[in-house]
This record gives sequence, structure tokens and C-alpha cells, in this order.
Amino acid sequence: MGTDHVSDYDWEKEVEDFEKTKAGVKGLVDSGIQKIPRFFISPPESLLSRTDNSGELQLQIPVIDFEGIEKGGAQRKMIVDEIRKASESWGFFQMVNHGVPLCVLKAILESTRRFHEQPVEAKMDLYSSDSRRKVRFYNINGHFRESDVAGWRDAFSCTCEDDIVEPEAIPLVCRSEVIEYLKYMINLRDLLSELFSEALGLSKDFLNQIQCMKSEYLTCLYYPACPEPDRTFGTVKHSDPTVLTIVVQDLSGGLQIHHENNWVDVPPIEGALIANVGDLLQLITNDKFKSVEHRVLARLVGTRVSAACFFFPSSEQMLKAYGPIKELLSIENPPLYREVCYLDFVTTQYQKNVRDGSLALSSFKL
Repeated sequence: MGTDHVSDYDWEKEVEDFEKTKAGVKGLVDSGIQKIPRFFISPPESLLSRTDNSGELQLQIPVIDFEGIEKGGAQRKMIVDEIRKASESWGFFQMVNHGVPLCVLKAILESTRRFHEQPVEAKMDLYSSDSRRKVRFYNINGHFRESDVAGWRDAFSCTCEDDIVEPEAIPLVCRSEVIEYLKYMINLRDLLSELFSEALGLSKDFLNQIQCMKSEYLTCLYYPACPEPDRTFGTVKHSDPTVLTIVVQDLSGGLQIHHENNWVDVPPIEGALIANVGDLLQLITNDKFKSVEHRVLARLVGTRVSAACFFFPSSEQMLKAYGPIKELLSIENPPLYREVCYLDFVTTQYQKNVRDGSLALSSFKL
């Protein structure tokens, strides 16, 4: 009696062999593979949406010009209004004239490429799927199950709780660029914290006072060419389980967001930064601001690099409860969500995103 070739597939061994190389997907590309491992293959229904017609619909995510923000008055009010509209309807917007110099943006992208294009031996000691490690290099993030799908990208990340950067923990190959970039991210976070507070009709120091964005997780992403780009994604669709994300991308494209049942391209703009609302910000604003799914397409030719800085609560607030902001609630606008501590929230959100591929705030609905 013949055996079905499908039953001969050993998922656990394939994943284990890949992880043992400590070389990531770049290692697979460098080895000359023509067929991608099965745990990178996305289900057919998600691959169908790659041929979305959103490009023909002329949908364009908002681009907000921060020029003159420091003057206050009417100019600041206009920018706050634009942030409010974008956060309510898109959950994503691009920022120009945001105060981060172009040379700093180019440096973080170049150092991201430099880190990932080192010989494997230079970076393999950092390779780990353990998300508790503060500085690491990885492809698979956390516990991986057979129903999960990996993205065709490698990541280098560092976690800075309470805005504290530990320089000696960051590899020399990208140390100065990461430290400089984080300094600017923290400054921009402070400004956006005020602008989001004002956009909610609250005092400008409100979000700062509740310390919901006082820690950073910077991940520097490298998307190598893929021999079968129509079978996988650079990053599978997900929403961010944090409060806010700021992204710089190179000019190669590939990032898409899910808006009104279409996948919409986020066109690269030199010098721009992307802001996106995280799941926890949607929860504490009681659905006023929306967190949306996004993904990155795989490509046959060329590499893509980007750096995403995720903001999450201070260590002091990590175990304290966050719920809908009371100042936003009324008889007409009752709370939609229960209170939850951030650690429980992020664990549930991450699992739901990975396992179900869907926005999971329903887990916290009242």
C-alpha cells in the first residue's frame, strides 16, 4: 500500500533544520534554493488577494505635512484635525517635515542592510526566536505552530523599556545608527503623544500621563528576493498589538494596508515616516481611532529594508489595567471593552493575529 507523499512531510524537522542554520531567509536565498519551505507558504485564499484591484481605485493614504507645527495656533490645529481624520478612517498616515533628518532615516536603513548582509558567523550568536531577549536576530518570533505561516523576511530587534537604550547590547555594525534613530523616535513620540491627545479632545499631556507609549521595540527588517513570491508574503497580514508604530521604508514599495475591503499600496516617499494606530490605542480610544491590518508583498527581484519602532507602556504600567479612556465615555458612547493589563493584552493579540489572521479586539469586548 503506497503512502501519500503529503504524509511524508515532516513539518517539525523542516522548521528545526531552518532554525538550526541561524541564517534566516537570507541564508536560504544564498544557498540557491528554488522552492520555498512549506512553512512559508500562505493559504490560497490570502494569496488570491495579491491581485487586488486597489491600484485602479485611486485610494491614497493620507500624507500629513508637519511644517509649522512648532508655531502652534491655526497650523497646529489643522495638523491635529488631519491626524484625527486619518486615525478614525484609515489608522495609517504618512508624515513629512516631521523633524527627523533625512540623513538619519538613510542611516538606519543602510545599517539595517549592513547588519543583515554580514556573514552568518557575524550575527548567528544573536539568532533567537525567544521574544524575551532584548537584542536578537530572528525569522520566527515566539512559539510557532504547524498552522502558522512564516514571513519571507529577517529581523533584527532591540527592546528599550522606559526609553532606556543599552548601547553595549547593540552590535557595533549598527550601534551608532540605532542609538541616533531611537533618540529621534522618542522625540517624535513625544510630539505625536501630544497631537493624538489633542485629536481626542483631551489635554495635550494626557497620553504621556498614562505612560502608554514609554517603551520602544525597534525592529530592522530585511526582505530578500524570493524564488516563489506568489506563494508567500514578506510579512503576513496582521495588526500591531502595541499603541503606536512609526515606520521608515526604503523606496522599493511592497507595504499594503487593508482599507474598505481593498489592499491599498503605501507608496514610498523619500524622507517620509509612516504612523499607524496599534490595537491598544483602538481599545483605549473606544474605537474612535482604528487599528488596521497590513502586510508586505514578497518580490522576485531585489531586497527591501525598513525599520519599525513600536511604542508600548512603561515597565511600571505593564501590569496595570488599560481600558477605554473615561473622559471619552458617555451615555451615548458607553465602553466597548473591558480593562486589561498590557502583558495579557499583547499576548492574546499576538496569538490571535498569528493564529487567526484577524483583528482580535473582540476578545476584550464587554
